[in-house]
Amino acid sequence: MTSPITIGVLALQGAFSEHIQLLRLASQLLNPTTTTPPITWTFLEVRTPVELAKCDALIIPGGESTTMSLVAERSGMLEPLREFVKVHRNPTWGTCAGLILLSESANRTKKGGQDLIGGLDVRVNRNHFGRQVESFEAELDLPFLSSITQKASSPTNNLQPTAVHPFHSVFIRAPVVEKILPHTTGVQVDEEGKDDTVVAPSKTAGEGVGRDVIGREVEVMARLPGRAKALSDSGVLAKDVGEEGDIIAVRQGNCFGTSFHPELTGDARIHVWWLGEVVQAVNKRKEAAAV
Repeated sequence: MTSPITIGVLALQGAFSEHIQLLRLASQLLNPTTTTPPITWTFLEVRTPVELAKCDALIIPGGESTTMSLVAERSGMLEPLREFVKVHRNPTWGTCAGLILLSESANRTKKGGQDLIGGLDVRVNRNHFGRQVESFEAELDLPFLSSITQKASSPTNNLQPTAVHPFHSVFIRAPVVEKILPHTTGVQVDEEGKDDTVVAPSKTAGEGVGRDVIGREVEVMARLPGRAKALSDSGVLAKDVGEEGDIIAVRQGNCFGTSFHPELTGDARIHVWWLGEVVQAVNKRKEAAAV
């Protein structure tokens, strides 16, 4: 018997179709031995609360975060998205603009000009690298992809280790994680008092969500080497808290965010990895419900 999983991609604005294409490729490349019973995948463009309710997991694509939040508010999607991410704690991945929307705090933003969903206890610095003309590409070492074969990124489908195969990344008006916030109640109050900063509304995880998901701290998944900057309010350099460089990928429980655009590269390795994480999360939820 196959196990169905529906992955939604928020399709209000931005690079949603590119994510759908890589998800389809990733589902074919995902190691069958890790998905027992076999998975029947459905990939859905999400524009309404009804469509969101069908999803086990969600991707919020790159694009323009202010436009996405405005369209989400006008279409009645903001609160359902917050419920999906912060109350039900469903697996959610945000790329670039999606990372901004998933943050609990975002600076360089006029109050009233940007709504946030929240889910990641971080403050992001919007457009950290400058305007669109200052966009760039970089080769990244992503240790969390070490178990994913090069087949996911190679048109020849040769199976090779990824240890010496960096991930080619695209940064377009990209944010970075400026500060990891404490995982405590009321953190939004402290952030709300800062100039040009908006915060996500506080929400509590619902019953039935595992403590291992709720209580996790933010994990730094990747940095961009060579761009160490002082973390605001602390005077601590990025190199003093780990590998030197700006924080460009984080995870907290079922919530994952990247500053860059994997959907624009044709390299499906991060999508393969994330689908594997979704399978684990869905299976854990089914096991908990069966108890």
